Amino acid sequence: MIFSRRDTSAKNPVRDSIGALYDKHAPWLLAVCLRYTGNREDAEDVLHDGFMKIIRSIESYRDKQTGSLEAWMRRIMVNTALNYIRDHKKDPLLTGLDPVLEIVSDTDDHDDYGGWDLSREQLMELVCELPAGYRTVFNLYVMEDYSHKEIGELLGISENTSKSQLSKARTFLKKRLLEYQKVINYAKAESNR
Repeated sequence: MIFSRRDTSAKNPVRDSIGALYDKHAPWLLAVCLRYTGNREDAEDVLHDGFMKIIRSIESYRDKQTGSLEAWMRRIMVNTALNYIRDHKKDPLLTGLDPVLEIVSDTDDHDDYGGWDLSREQLMELVCELPAGYRTVFNLYVMEDYSHKEIGELLGISENTSKSQLSKARTFLKKRLLEYQKVINYAKAESNR
């Protein structure tokens, strides 16, 4: 359902349309916010702020010019999350991001992570455990499909710093996945005794 302030079929068209838009999209938009903030409380704040921006600018949304409604809303949420992180953290957005002096390889290492038996919630928990800088770069690169150049411009860091942070995020996640697998293997061994 596309939001319309002109929808006169409902008793209160504006409120009912906003409610329907929110009900349909809030769950997955909250997940986007959670990936960036790392905790539900901040994610809910970002969702609220982002949804207010969506409501205020929905009439300027044009399908042909902007792409799908979902993509347009996702961009608003991602930008709102990045602004929230910048504004609400005591340290700068990318605390712990050291400029990279060495050349970072442009090739991605596509480790085979197949075989992991993780639920969506468990995967989300792992991403939320990432330090803020790693998590931000990881989300922009992996989930939003930004290039390292775009991430660098967006966050005010070098391309190599973006690459380095992605590499560190992957290393962190791989370590946590291996720890998780050890727990699973131990539990299986114990149940077979």
